[in-house]
Amino acid sequence: MEELSPAAPALFPAPLLENPMEIARLKLITDAAALLPPDPPDPSPATAAAAAEDVELRSIAGSDDDDDDDDAASIGPELSAESPCSIASDSSSVAEELLNSDTPFCEIADAAAKAVGESSGDTMAIGGENDVSAPAVVEPATCRAGGGVRSVFLLDYVPLWGCTSICGRRPEMEDAVVAAPRFFDIPLRLLTSDAVDGLDPCSFRLPAHFFGVYDGHGGAQVANYCRDRIHVALVEELSSIDEGLGKDPVVDFKKQWERAFVDCFEKVDDEVGGKASRANAQSMEEDSDGIEEGPSEPVAPETVGSTAVVAVICSSHIIVANCGDSRAVLCRGKQPMPLSVDHKPNREDEYARIEAGGGKVIQWNGYRVFGVLAMSRSIGDRYLKPWIIPVPEVTIIPRAKDDECLILASDGLWDVISNEEACDVARKRLLVWHKKNGVSSSSSSSSSSSSSSTQQRGGDFTDPAAQSAADCLSKLALQKGSKDNITVIVVDLKAQRKFKAKI
Repeated sequence: MEELSPAAPALFPAPLLENPMEIARLKLITDAAALLPPDPPDPSPATAAAAAEDVELRSIAGSDDDDDDDDAASIGPELSAESPCSIASDSSSVAEELLNSDTPFCEIADAAAKAVGESSGDTMAIGGENDVSAPAVVEPATCRAGGGVRSVFLLDYVPLWGCTSICGRRPEMEDAVVAAPRFFDIPLRLLTSDAVDGLDPCSFRLPAHFFGVYDGHGGAQVANYCRDRIHVALVEELSSIDEGLGKDPVVDFKKQWERAFVDCFEKVDDEVGGKASRANAQSMEEDSDGIEEGPSEPVAPETVGSTAVVAVICSSHIIVANCGDSRAVLCRGKQPMPLSVDHKPNREDEYARIEAGGGKVIQWNGYRVFGVLAMSRSIGDRYLKPWIIPVPEVTIIPRAKDDECLILASDGLWDVISNEEACDVARKRLLVWHKKNGVSSSSSSSSSSSSSSTQQRGGDFTDPAAQSAADCLSKLALQKGSKDNITVIVVDLKAQRKFKAKI
């Protein structure tokens, strides 16, 4: 995440805000007003995400499955294991080589990785004590949404996933990543307003799984805190909402998810800034006198912050919350479907919000809030409040049978790879792995790993096919010149794959 070095600190005059405040150590160039463009910047065309009060449930029709063998065969002939990846090679040849080579990715891109001082990934897997080798289908636990989308409620469903996080060309690693299988059991009434025959919407629950990417800037402290805390805070909010709903079987589940994520992100932001006590094993409970701990010291200096893009996945739905310019993209029917929209200062609605609050968007090596931060929302960054806010945008979408995979990544990937290319590479890499190694080996390996995993960091509790896709994307971004930390999660959503029998 790029953040300009300060040219000279400056204080804004009192009329800038209704509530006068001093912004300490604001990284602003001298005479900022002189750098303001005469007209508002052209807004970014990507304004499709709902505002905080308008959570959108999007149901998109899925196409019939085609034989995966055709896609795997279309990738091209196998390359020899000795063929090195050249940084000078064009993107299509790099992608094709990464997709097809049998050589481990650490060997394929060894020259490029060593040239930029690539670091090993930092991964955390949490939970997952249940045996997930044979997911149970609850009948008649199916419902249909508009557009031909079919949501199936499965018990003990655990998605197949892989992740990678590399330092890239940056001197320090400021990204963080988390995977928390079965972090919460979602009551049915928080997934659908429709009645499902034979199921109690209050008592029937689906296991949900949490994935998150956090791209820090100014330091790694906030990103690391979000990695350890956000999914725990989300459980607290969801549990509170579920308890508060009582026995009401029909609720506006979209608004409830929005409320849960907004409260969760704002709670973590308060903890980061020292406004609330940080949650840990001791502070989660009241002390012996029944008095909760007060505010604690800030997690990091006021110039440190982080993006947050997280996904909650169950067998019937995908719920994504985004704050910042990391991104979530779903590959459905061979087409990319963005589930988040980057929070950039030149986005029309974000620009208007910042200007209305007395802030300024300055074009200084890209559009930046006060010429400093290249995003309009984040967790942390106390020195730029109230213009930088921690409020996420939430998207809820039913699963469809032609869902291929979900990609969560920091802008180290998205700055150099389009949504279309990322989905195409991930989907084909999954197909190549399964065609070479068999469809069942990936699932069984992931099941045994997930069932034995506990809260650990750097453990190998990932699906090999999804892991190869995540590795492939990160290496490709590195080859295409990404200058940032690169963090990628690939979640394989395909229930089964069909290959033509060889004659």
